[in-house]
Amino acid sequence: MTGNATHAIRQHPQFATLVKRRSTLAWTLAALTLGTYYLYMLVVALAPDTLHQALHSGGVLSVGVPVGAAIIVFTWALTGYYVYRANTEFDRLTATILQESQP
Repeated sequence: MTGNATHAIRQHPQFATLVKRRSTLAWTLAALTLGTYYLYMLVVALAPDTLHQALHSGGVLSVGVPVGAAIIVFTWALTGYYVYRANTEFDRLTATILQESQP
């Protein structure tokens, strides 16, 4: 890609929109992921009995195991959501920008 093409893409009015939407989504999902993991670690550190309780009386599986698994599934879902948005909205915007920036 030449310098002129790069300059044309950066000057395209929708380029700033694309960058802002992608950044906002990425930072939001990163904050949700980190917030979830740190909240779990805070509960482990400050209230371990909460997660240590058995799921049912006489059971050996504690509450912490499915909660931890749910956190992992939640982060997979967030990743899937990002991929969905990237493959639909962001790719569409990128294609529009590239097409309109061609000489």
